[in-house]
Parts: sequence; structure tokens; C-alpha cells
Amino acid sequence: MKIGNIPEDRFTYQLIKQGLDASTVRGKVIANNIANFNTKDYKRFNVSFEETLNDEVDNFKMKTTNEKHLKDEPEFGEISVKQDTSSSMREDGNNVDLDNEKVNQAANTLMYNALVSQANSRITSARYVITGGGR
Repeated sequence: MKIGNIPEDRFTYQLIKQGLDASTVRGKVIANNIANFNTKDYKRFNVSFEETLNDEVDNFKMKTTNEKHLKDEPEFGEISVKQDTSSSMREDGNNVDLDNEKVNQAANTLMYNALVSQANSRITSARYVITGGGR
């Protein structure tokens, strides 16, 4: 199934929903990284969503558990949590950069708020149309 075959409203709603889910997971991961700032040999985690979303938009396919099953709701990107074991920031083996985590936390909060505003705007528009423009 191509993305073009999905109605635009449903596609947009699903993207907002997936973005909110990713932002929620990212917020928890960032909080966990900050909480483990002083933990010896702790390696930070990060959330990958936008990268997989870009890959799937190019070759969109429905994911199923069985080839005979169809999913009701399409998914547009996988939310995955990955550990960054590539480097260490300190001699104790910890690689959490507190300043970087705080910047990521602020950016994630802005993204979450923007997605919530977008969802609220769509709901308000739908409500306006359903009620006949407030008549």
C-alpha cells in the first residue's frame, strides 16, 4: 500500500500520534540518562524515530504479523531505543553529557508541545465543521 492511498487526514493524524509516542519515549530516555549521570560505566541511550520514518516514507509497506492479516492502523516509523557505546565522556566510563541531555530535553519538550498544538488544532477544526460553524 502506498502512502498516497491513505486519506490525508488519517495519515496526518497517525503521524502526529506516532510523533507524540516517540516524544514520550524520548522524554523518559533523556530523564533516565540524566538520572544516571553519576553512574559508573553507564552508557547513554537515545531514541530513533525520525530516521526510520524517513526510510519508511520512501518505501511504505504495511507491517503484519501474518501475511494473511491486515492491520487496521498503518504505522509510519518504528520507535527504537539504542544504547550509545561508542565513547566515554569521563574516566569512569560514563558517556552522559549533562549539557547535551538538557538541550535534548528542551528540544523534545518543544516538539511535544508543537505536536499537541497540531492535534488540538485538528480536533478544533473537526468540531467546528461537525457543529456547522457554531450555528
